[in-house]
Amino acid sequence: MPIKTAILGYGRSGSTLHADPIEKSPEFELTVVCDIDPAAREKAARRFGCRLYEDYHEMLASEDLDLVVIVTRSSQHSPMACDCLAAGKNVLVTKPWALNLAEADAMIAAAGRSGKLLMPWLPARWGSDLLRIRELVASGVVGKVFQVRRSEFTFGVRFDWQTEKQYGGGYLLNWGPHLVDQPMQLIGRPVASVYGELKQIINPGDVEDVFHAVMKTADDVTLISEFNIGAGPLPNWVVQGDKGTLFVRENALEIHRVREPEHVDTTAYRNQVEIEVITEQIEGDRYGDAMTVYAHIARALKRQEPYSITLDSARNLTRTLDAIRQSATTCEVVRMS
Repeated sequence: MPIKTAILGYGRSGSTLHADPIEKSPEFELTVVCDIDPAAREKAARRFGCRLYEDYHEMLASEDLDLVVIVTRSSQHSPMACDCLAAGKNVLVTKPWALNLAEADAMIAAAGRSGKLLMPWLPARWGSDLLRIRELVASGVVGKVFQVRRSEFTFGVRFDWQTEKQYGGGYLLNWGPHLVDQPMQLIGRPVASVYGELKQIINPGDVEDVFHAVMKTADDVTLISEFNIGAGPLPNWVVQGDKGTLFVRENALEIHRVREPEHVDTTAYRNQVEIEVITEQIEGDRYGDAMTVYAHIARALKRQEPYSITLDSARNLTRTLDAIRQSATTCEVVRMS
């Protein structure tokens, strides 16, 4: 039987990033769309011929659903997820799943009471660049990694709700689930301390459009994450090891591997080395292929495998984002003890 699915929030992301793989996958059946915008409901009706709701409480009371996909404004994610879980529905929540740790804990508690699946949407964990970099780091090609930088840059100005604090806007919550989470996943060890900076440079509104975070693990690996105002072609990844460096710009990867001399002159000022450069193109979506992720979601809903993003893992990301904001407010390092 197909998974009877509702999309709650049929805007830009709901109608593309989620509706597209649901529409293409035989595992799912889009039976309901709920949105407060009449134009959005009309578009969904023309596309799917599905049932429509303006009020999600009415939808929950009326529909027998296997999954509700929440793709609304960030400030609505946690309360809507808690309501859906309380109504006995499995829930997929787009990023950021919560504005802060208190909201994350409320959702986790609601999931525990309901016995239903709560699935944070973090597709960048399937990102083609992250997966390839992980392979290279595991191979030892750059030696022991001591620093990872993950960056994105733009001069694009936004004019939507993402520029307003009241709706949970701001680039830390919008981009942090990608740019902060990916280095943490690559290293795979807890963050011990966090320093963060937030700035508003070109966007209207009352929230940041730049963030810069420096995180350290207990074993002293430095993770740097930033969304910044700037032009390319600056690297999106720089992974530094004691035997080489990885650079990624979009889908272009460079492996800079150190070639040590056969004989080292210990009396010289500096040991001279050669750098071998290997280039390749990374195939696939840098932020994860939605069809692949939804195939996994289907298997998780059918209890064929556990959902790979654990609630503890998503909670830890939210805790780290909270620490970045706290540090930016106090101008102090936050210890994650």
